[in-house]
Amino acid sequence: MAKVNYIHSAEARKDWQTRPIAYQMGNIGSEVSRSLKWTEKGNQARADKAIDRALELFDFTIEANIKNHARLTEILKAREEFCDYFFGDNSYHTDSTKMQKYYDGFAIMYRLSSADN
Repeated sequence: MAKVNYIHSAEARKDWQTRPIAYQMGNIGSEVSRSLKWTEKGNQARADKAIDRALELFDFTIEANIKNHARLTEILKAREEFCDYFFGDNSYHTDSTKMQKYYDGFAIMYRLSSADN
């Protein structure tokens, strides 16, 4: 089996497992936002790096939520749509505004839940 070269540290990956789903998806959204921004600005090298980070965070999130079928289905669907937008033929007819709004909802949910504590 080939060794995977992770972008994020082993400590970050371990910490990711303990975070709520709103935190996980909100942070994926940050990388999605960067991917969209750099693509729109025509800087494909930076867009590719953000895409790679987003995909890694998707994978960490899938791993962290593997036992929750409903949650896992949502994460996998979001990853599929992200990949279709950047690598496929955009068969879901996603646009950058819709995608950004989806992830912003998680960031807002996390902020509101952490403000309660």
